[in-house]
Amino acid sequence: MLAKYRVPKGDHYWDEHCRCHITPRVPRALQDAQRTIRLVRSRASEWHIDPGKIGVIGFSAGGYLVAQTSNILASTYRPVDAVDKVSSRPDFAVAAYPGHLCRGGATLDPAIHVTKQTPPTFLLQAWDDPVDEICNSTVYARALDAAGVASEVHLFAKGGHAFGLRHTTHPLAIWPSLVENWLREIGVL
Repeated sequence: MLAKYRVPKGDHYWDEHCRCHITPRVPRALQDAQRTIRLVRSRASEWHIDPGKIGVIGFSAGGYLVAQTSNILASTYRPVDAVDKVSSRPDFAVAAYPGHLCRGGATLDPAIHVTKQTPPTFLLQAWDDPVDEICNSTVYARALDAAGVASEVHLFAKGGHAFGLRHTTHPLAIWPSLVENWLREIGVL
């Protein structure tokens, strides 16, 4: 399932009037991600999927949303229906060239609190990424390790930013098979 979520650069991004558990300014993208995971998990039987094998993948700013979704487990919106009683914690996470995680002094964004509850995470990024510095992946990887969270990290020498899923002959085109192998290793596939 592909979920489109609300993004920055518009008045629909921040909920100024939210009475939320974590902050008065909650990005609606996180609300959308939490609701989507809950909906998928609540319909797992109907859709013939395993409710214990639901994950998230995000690219660039979506990689930051992956980190938020993996670590902010309290609901960021008021319950709408019974679906909102279902867990929004993903069972695994893939963050490709994530942004916004690394702060000054190569520290993790203080809004991201990695704990033992954070799901196993796969990170990938290119050292020559001109948009999101490599420290976004390395600082998050260090936080995952410190919390005892299983992770796999691939840092490619070259590849730039936004290499995504498009077909290419570049060596980093192997990354989807690396994710697939990792998903087998952690028991998702």
